[in-house]
Amino acid sequence: MSRSYRRTGVLGAYMAAVAAVALGVPAPASAAAAPDDFTLYAKEAPADGDGPTGSGSPTESGSPTAEQEEYEPGDAFTFASDLYLSKTGSVVGRDGVTCTVVRTGTSSDDMLCLGNLVLNGNPGDGQIAAQGLASFSTSSDQPPAPFDIAITGGTGDYADARGYIRITDEGDGFERMEFHFSP
Repeated sequence: MSRSYRRTGVLGAYMAAVAAVALGVPAPASAAAAPDDFTLYAKEAPADGDGPTGSGSPTESGSPTAEQEEYEPGDAFTFASDLYLSKTGSVVGRDGVTCTVVRTGTSSDDMLCLGNLVLNGNPGDGQIAAQGLASFSTSSDQPPAPFDIAITGGTGDYADARGYIRITDEGDGFERMEFHFSP
């Protein structure tokens, strides 16, 4: 399985890469105020766990063998990424994502991905929960098209957060994650 196929099901932890600088700093969450929108870059953590956050290795369950080369419904995988304000910046958080293949086709597969992002003070403090169903081409080695996943909640500065994350494969090992919060 290619790295982009694995990570793109994401979140960016989530699912699994972004603009060079955050667009804003979130305000503390409350019933009346949503965090400001911002952008982060995600880069899958090294499999040996020696990355900046020591997040460990990706795990695959029911993934295709060399002979099989295709996924089947129920196949699943997990991965972890480090999160950055810019591609050359320091780590500001991490994510963990689990994706399960729910439908296969002749030219694309659908995956249901669930992830949590943990941010350590900049652009805010707390966790963001996200999930989404994404389709990925099985007939092309091209990076997937940008896709959106739902922000379904959070803790700390992101308590009761709602909105979406637009995920774009940057093609250089990073994914841009643009966070858009609903009021």
